[in-house]
Amino acid sequence: MTIDLEALYIDLHQHPELSFQETRTAGIAAQHLRDLGLEVEEGVGVTGVVGVLRNPSSGSGESGDGPVVWIRADMDALPVEEQTGLTYASTAKGVDPAGTTVPVMHACGHDMHVTAMIGAVEKLVAERADWSGTVVVLIQPAEEYGAGARAMLDAGVLDRYPKPDIVLGQHVTPLPAGIIGVRGGTQMAASDGLTVTLHGRGGHGSRPHATIDPVVMAAATVMRLQTITSREIDPQGVAVVTVGSIHAGLKNNIIPAEAKLELSLRYPDEDAREKVLASVERIVRAEAAASGAEREPEIRTDHTLPATINDEEATARVTAALQRVLGEASVIDPGMFTGSEDVSWFARDAGVPLVFWFWGGADPAKFAAANAAGRVAEDIPTNHSPYFAPEIHPTIEVGVTALSTAAREFLG
Repeated sequence: MTIDLEALYIDLHQHPELSFQETRTAGIAAQHLRDLGLEVEEGVGVTGVVGVLRNPSSGSGESGDGPVVWIRADMDALPVEEQTGLTYASTAKGVDPAGTTVPVMHACGHDMHVTAMIGAVEKLVAERADWSGTVVVLIQPAEEYGAGARAMLDAGVLDRYPKPDIVLGQHVTPLPAGIIGVRGGTQMAASDGLTVTLHGRGGHGSRPHATIDPVVMAAATVMRLQTITSREIDPQGVAVVTVGSIHAGLKNNIIPAEAKLELSLRYPDEDAREKVLASVERIVRAEAAASGAEREPEIRTDHTLPATINDEEATARVTAALQRVLGEASVIDPGMFTGSEDVSWFARDAGVPLVFWFWGGADPAKFAAANAAGRVAEDIPTNHSPYFAPEIHPTIEVGVTALSTAAREFLG
């Protein structure tokens, strides 16, 4: 029986789950993989799912001889309140790691990733007479934390399942539906997530002279941090310094004792990373000193993600295969994305090539109109927006075709 991928997508979209809480999503994915005949294990790396499809060539036994291809999809959602107005919009709530109840939405398209993965596996099973080898399916948790790939690796996926010859993955983006974006070399930036704690001296809001105000210290720090990319990085280079959250104080007439900043840093290579991190530390400590802080600030690294670097030779093969199937004009070089991913940990730990690409989910007519008006950034919702929602068709079909075609390129 053919899987109703549209129904699957809508169901996943309406029932998003936060990172490392994806039990329902994992169960649904696992059951579909079992129904397709795969060997399946759940709970790998907290909530991850691994499926193994062995397809030996004629007369070769049952081991699934030939190449081993790992294909990966992530499944976690975000603490975002959906505002798409869709009839199947999420109204789900979840509890974040701090214990706060938050709205939950698939604002990054991971519901589409899982749907396309299930469809691609279904297609590979249907076409198994035309290829041989082993496909290992990774349904990964907690990509949004940058922790899910590492959790699955720490759970022993490289030791417990057939080792890959190549790792493949894809991500839906606001490119026009039907378009694939892929390039050799650096496809996505490296990143670090930092928490900076600035220590002041609290007191009454009417007596600021008796305090060391960490709110003012934080404000000065945020403004100075912006000069890293505008004044310290070559204009022809790439770097991002974002202060995504500030937390300080509980009441208007109390000067708090500390302020916390959460930073997201992005860079294309290790040299840029070292420069940006050194600049962040210099500025944070200097602004604290300038404010008369009596304690040194604390700078904690919450996560580190390497650059997503596509193997040049393998990417050329995938690009050619996708052009044959989807048409040459449908496959473009999108340039380097400053977003970051944890998929490359699988390839890095295994010591094998990675190919990771983007596929479009935006309405082509709306995208063309926005592009003609110079308003793509304003009119086409991007990942992590409360308005982000891929067009169901042909996004599902193109995602299925792209992933299965890329896998077939490396299978016997």
